[in-house]
Amino acid sequence: MKERNIVCIDLKSFFASVECVYRNLDPFNTPLVVADVTRGKGAMTLAITPYLKHLGIESRSRVFSLPKNIKIIYAKPRMSLYEKYSKEVINVYKSFISKEDIHIYSIDEVFIDVTDYLKYYKKTDYELALDIMKEVKNKTGLTSSCGIGPNIFLAKVAMDTEAKHSKEFIAKWTYEDIENKLWKINKLSEIWGIGKNTEAKLNNLGIKNLKDINKYSKDFYIKRFGPVAGNDIWCKGNGIDYNTIKDMNKNSKEKSMSMSQVLNEDYNIEETLLIITEMNDMLCKKLRKTNMVTKFVFIEVTYSRDLYKSFSDTIALNCEEDNTTKILDVLKYMYYKNVEDLPIRKVTIAFSKLSTNHSKQLSLFDKNEIETTHYYEAIDNINSKFGNISILRASSLLESSTIKNREKFKNII
Repeated sequence: MKERNIVCIDLKSFFASVECVYRNLDPFNTPLVVADVTRGKGAMTLAITPYLKHLGIESRSRVFSLPKNIKIIYAKPRMSLYEKYSKEVINVYKSFISKEDIHIYSIDEVFIDVTDYLKYYKKTDYELALDIMKEVKNKTGLTSSCGIGPNIFLAKVAMDTEAKHSKEFIAKWTYEDIENKLWKINKLSEIWGIGKNTEAKLNNLGIKNLKDINKYSKDFYIKRFGPVAGNDIWCKGNGIDYNTIKDMNKNSKEKSMSMSQVLNEDYNIEETLLIITEMNDMLCKKLRKTNMVTKFVFIEVTYSRDLYKSFSDTIALNCEEDNTTKILDVLKYMYYKNVEDLPIRKVTIAFSKLSTNHSKQLSLFDKNEIETTHYYEAIDNINSKFGNISILRASSLLESSTIKNREKFKNII
């Protein structure tokens, strides 16, 4: 596996730090909280300064739960201001590195492949990363954390678990650190890409840390969790990540289809999963109707409006697919891997790199492939002959379902 020099940079307590810098305050000495207190004491805090974090205060909490013995400065969220600072920081990155080698992961976090720049700058990846961080501080006043690794996964985990707590806010991991650092992280859900749902399933198998993953073979995880999730779990246990920055940045020009829903009220984790399931049913039906299959599956979840927070994820399937259940398994894996216990207001799913379904490669693990294909063909034929809602999931009767609220379903369900 070819090693790269990947740098992952995160702006510390971004929203709160921007508010401090804008006020000429030091976020490491200022008790500032970003929250819209006009919404009442139950308003959610969007961010707190490193100073408050050092006191043991949770980043995400309600205003009423904050300590009363601290004179807290409250800042109303200003997304346009945060976007302005984010663009300034990205321009700093671009002054060092070509945009093709930068992946913007979120408003305050990026991955950068510096491999091809080390000879030009005559610096190590560590030295170059420090220069970039110092320039961000000089140009914007913002402090950053940085993880460095031979692949995207190790760089991210190095930042999350070590750099954020180190003196200079920077840490470099190599493949030699897998055994003495990665494997010693005791809580699986603290590792990027492993959600609490997956953690619980692994714990039930006696797996408490990434080292324990090697108790079983890759085939075991593929059979137990599916080809995408199973392979991903095994790779994480061995510090493997084949993704590249260029792969993450691909703006596919191939055919695609997508669906998005803005929810009428805040949904919880399980209610939103029902929406994802229904959307997947409809998109997969469209795939089969147009005789197409997809290679990439995408999901984006946006939380309640006052949280200014979202996540997105993309996975390349092992083979081109139109199977509703298999694609749903992938969507569920990405969803539980990233979702936080926060109110949700919007969901988007998309299939890309579509191609005509001339013939599909069968997996060795799919013993009932032909039967499953006939099952979905039968459902599609019935819905085509007797109406799109002739056959629906029983879950469509639940209060949180949105299918029954569509105009053409109102008089049916």
